[in-house]
Amino acid sequence: MFIAARSAAARAVGVFLGFCAVVPADDVLTDPAKLPEAMASSPAAVDWLTQSGGFPSVLAQTDAGKTVVLGNGLVRREWRIDPAVATVRLRDETTGHEFLRATGPEAFVTLGGKEYAVGGLSGQRSTNFLAAAEIAGLKPVEGSFRLERMSSGPVRERFAWKRHASWISQDAAWPPAGREVVFHFRGPEGTAAAGVTVEVHYEVYDGLPCMGKWLTVTNGGGAPVMLDAFRLETLRVTEADADVEDPWRFAVPPLHVETDFTTGAMSNAAAQNQTVAWTTDEEHRTQTNYGNKSLCVLRVAPPQGPARELMPGGALTTFRVWLMPLTKGDADRNALALSRFYRTTAPWTAENPLMFHLVKSDIASCRRAIEQMAETGFEMLILSFGSGFNLESTDPAYFAAYKEQVTDYAAQKGIVVGTYSLLSSRRISDEHDVINPQTGKPGGFAKFGNAPCLCSQWGLDHFAQLRRNLTAAGFLVHEHDGSYPGDPCASAVHPGHKGFADSRWNQWEQITRYYQWCRAEGIYLNVPDWYILHGSNRNSMGYREDNWSLPRAMQEIIERQNITDGTRYKLPSMGWMHLPLTQYHGGGAAATYEPLAEHRADYALRLASLLGGGVTGVVRGTRLYDSPETLAVVQREVAFYNAHRAILDSALLPLRRADGRDWDGWIHVNPALPEPALAMLFNSLEDPMVRRITLPLRYAGLKGQATLRIDGGAPRTVTLNAAGEAVMELTLAARSATSVTVGQ
Repeated sequence: MFIAARSAAARAVGVFLGFCAVVPADDVLTDPAKLPEAMASSPAAVDWLTQSGGFPSVLAQTDAGKTVVLGNGLVRREWRIDPAVATVRLRDETTGHEFLRATGPEAFVTLGGKEYAVGGLSGQRSTNFLAAAEIAGLKPVEGSFRLERMSSGPVRERFAWKRHASWISQDAAWPPAGREVVFHFRGPEGTAAAGVTVEVHYEVYDGLPCMGKWLTVTNGGGAPVMLDAFRLETLRVTEADADVEDPWRFAVPPLHVETDFTTGAMSNAAAQNQTVAWTTDEEHRTQTNYGNKSLCVLRVAPPQGPARELMPGGALTTFRVWLMPLTKGDADRNALALSRFYRTTAPWTAENPLMFHLVKSDIASCRRAIEQMAETGFEMLILSFGSGFNLESTDPAYFAAYKEQVTDYAAQKGIVVGTYSLLSSRRISDEHDVINPQTGKPGGFAKFGNAPCLCSQWGLDHFAQLRRNLTAAGFLVHEHDGSYPGDPCASAVHPGHKGFADSRWNQWEQITRYYQWCRAEGIYLNVPDWYILHGSNRNSMGYREDNWSLPRAMQEIIERQNITDGTRYKLPSMGWMHLPLTQYHGGGAAATYEPLAEHRADYALRLASLLGGGVTGVVRGTRLYDSPETLAVVQREVAFYNAHRAILDSALLPLRRADGRDWDGWIHVNPALPEPALAMLFNSLEDPMVRRITLPLRYAGLKGQATLRIDGGAPRTVTLNAAGEAVMELTLAARSATSVTVGQ
């Protein structure tokens, strides 16, 4: 059944708890029986969150090649491959928790209106658990795609990334180190699927308890085949709780599930609403809940389509899904795990330039802003919304002038330039807008009322225009607002899609191809939608724009609330905040920082909050300073950020959320750094306070003792308690920001 081959390259050795393996270093076709023997599964003995390095990925086998194992000592997935391929284990190796309670197909594809299982075993007696002794007696799913062969190799990059090293304070590997295994299936003979092959790809990453998965569907026959739909993942998972009656809300298993088919969301959770579903299991009649309502099946599929006609030799690669076990009830550990996840799967999010939004776009104002940025250490100039710059101009001379007089001038000072543009949430024309399937006309249907179809002629021309104009102006940042929100389109005449069924998939391909092009060109992307895994650098941290019209002191407190809340699910560098120096929406003088010299103390506290949180965007106005004293404030805060850039760009944990009644603060932790922690403590009140503050330095990988410096002062050695915490008493001055740097 399998074709064995051997690479002439050297073999890589991986040793960790749970496996002892020698694995091929290059892509090879694999005879499972010749893979190394997998050792018995056992919980990891060290904490992966406080250790850098280790936990290499390997592919192994058990049962004389009848079971294939992919893992890294933190997570483990096993497939029975004889008599058919099916997942028979998904285990969190850090705790020993088994997620899988019942097996099934690896995927489903719908071809020409008929759904086919890809692999899968059937005949399990109980859906409460899958006993090892029962697996050998299970039978292939009738009429399913059957395994032809396997292949394996290192993890490959999803797309090219041209990085800006000066914006990255830590190592960022791309592609990530890890291991991929591919199961190659062929459709059942005597059916319309006979000439179709499905590749099911899995990969695991060194040092991260996470696995990725995707499909490639290829038409190897002689006639076109319609790929109506697919289901990427269907996992029958152990219930999170055992409620006999119905609770107010059913819990879901402690598993982070994330896809890169995301539209119209500012958080990872909201972004998954349309592709990821936890559902009930109609066959699971032996569960504790009497109504059989436990959410115990994970289904991952697109909301519609792709409805792609595959011509002979044609192929479609699906979106990807990543699964990562979480720690039940531990928000801090889960936040750190997500930080590691994005550092691994989307390392461009580590780029964290200091950015200034200029609200004017005339060349003289641009050059003055660049001069101030050079004096203060800012690194990225964005011609903001409302500045008057037009990225959709059709005049080549317009962009040539900016290239010569702005972009090239900025480059001499180590500064990059770019601009804002709006994509969706606007009307183009009846011909080019998305069409309501109920009326056959635009309007009353799109998320924002009206929106252009990205696969209309306007849409196709628009993306060509963006590429051309950004290149002509030499711009290296694009703030792309109102990105594709997921609107389908019922037009039958748009050149980029055939009808309603394929419209959403094709528009998603259009926008993600553009973002991947930007990533390959080194164009930084601010996008207020969750396109992080397709190349976007930064999303909104999560805020309400009207709040920037509140009095300055209120803005300061709410800003720190937003940073605390947003970094529960993203790195500081993945989210922007907003420091509008000129009036924004409203609020008058009480909400405005201009004149800067008159509000220097407020300005300093806002910069301390932002840069002390590792949030480098975005300051917005006409200038960064208006006096030598204001210049000194900005230089001081930027110098602090640059001196501690690596740790400030690291994961953030809240110490106390801001509430305007007491102190608040957070701590950055990264056990891989010489400076493994840095805390920022804030007193927003008008009086000083003395407080006893606890720093959880176990997450910095510290034990025994630590050396602390308060605001860069003399070192203070403290002994950590049994929980790895440093407890200290501090005086926090009125209306102040205090830093606590931590060393070994």
